Amino acid sequence: MYRRQLKRSRKQLTSKVIWQTRIVFFAGALLVGLASVFVALGSDIASHLFSSNIKNHSWLPFVVTPLGLMLIIYLTRTFFQGAEGSGIPQVIVALRQNRKKKLRYKLLSIRIAIGKALMIFLGLLSGASIGREGPTIHIAASISFALTRFARFPHYDVGRGLILAGGAAGLAGAFNTPLAGIVFAIEELARNFESKTSGTILTAVIVSGLTALSISGNYSYFGVVSTHIEMPSILMVVLVCGIAGGILGGTFSALLVHVGRKIAPFRNRHPYVLAASVGIALAFLGMLSMGQTWGTGYDEAKIALEGKEHVSASFPFLKYLATLLSYWTGIPGGIFAPSLSVGAGLGNWLSQWFPLVQISTVALLGMAAYFTGVVQTPITAVVIIMEMTGNQEILLPLMATCLIADGLSKLISPQPIYRAMAEDIMKNLAKSAGK
Repeated sequence: MYRRQLKRSRKQLTSKVIWQTRIVFFAGALLVGLASVFVALGSDIASHLFSSNIKNHSWLPFVVTPLGLMLIIYLTRTFFQGAEGSGIPQVIVALRQNRKKKLRYKLLSIRIAIGKALMIFLGLLSGASIGREGPTIHIAASISFALTRFARFPHYDVGRGLILAGGAAGLAGAFNTPLAGIVFAIEELARNFESKTSGTILTAVIVSGLTALSISGNYSYFGVVSTHIEMPSILMVVLVCGIAGGILGGTFSALLVHVGRKIAPFRNRHPYVLAASVGIALAFLGMLSMGQTWGTGYDEAKIALEGKEHVSASFPFLKYLATLLSYWTGIPGGIFAPSLSVGAGLGNWLSQWFPLVQISTVALLGMAAYFTGVVQTPITAVVIIMEMTGNQEILLPLMATCLIADGLSKLISPQPIYRAMAEDIMKNLAKSAGK
């Protein structure tokens, strides 16, 4: 027995094939980290270019946004098919295809990863209300899956481990939240925990995370948000934020999926008409909100969390609508960052009802509640928000708020948003295969 184990260990250390596999895997994790930084920097540049260009030209969004969305639709349908939408549903579908590797190549490829990144930049440059985090997960999973062309991985790793590892590493790199990346892979992408993939996921997150840190430095996504818990005042805040965030997030999820299905036939027949119409609507919403509904919503969320001032009561609802419209066009883009922005704005506005509680505390709980209501992953919400804000003092109220929001959201939208969108992708793939 001992000799057999020694022989196996020696083989692990001296086998060229095994070392090739390890080198390819680590190189892939390194590329995921670089890609996460590239998408983050490119998104920031695109958002700032749009904002700076419209400062002195208030009419520009009415031209740039419709034309930009139409161009994105054209490029996506012509050159980057498979890059549409958030990207997380595509990863979920790819994980289900245990024996259909060809189908996975339609969902995860380097071509799709490149197209996804470029279309995100173009979308933000056009003023769409989209995020980069879901697309980064798609890009990272595509890079990880592409490794199968360069080395012989165990069948199980090819089937799930590499894709899960890429997705987890992508989220970790996008937000600088390594724990949240792992939790999201378990809670949403896989919906269970598998010991065979845990080492692969952890290694990918560590390597890609260190790569991103070495370039961007160690930082909290929203900076350090200080909060102070006052009992029993915080109990009412938890209840109100949980209810408001759960209802609003649940309705967002239901509208995005069900209305999206209703308009899908029209979008397929007249994609450019829909893109142009939504572009004009987004321009109007941007003007009404004084420019707050364009882009990811990062700056607005940060202002809301700082708690130095109350945001407009209309902001969370206008941003809510802008994100729905942007997604319904079918352009590549995520909902993570806009959801965090809406939630922070909602909490900041609700803080007026609680003068004895810090504005930043209510804003943070509002962010957690709405984000949970949208994606229905309460554990991920708790971990990601603690890591993004560098705040662990509010753990118990945060958990309670997320559980309330999750329960209410499921009453409104029983099927989680990414699972519902994954089902739509499966149906579309089945129709394409039947033609």
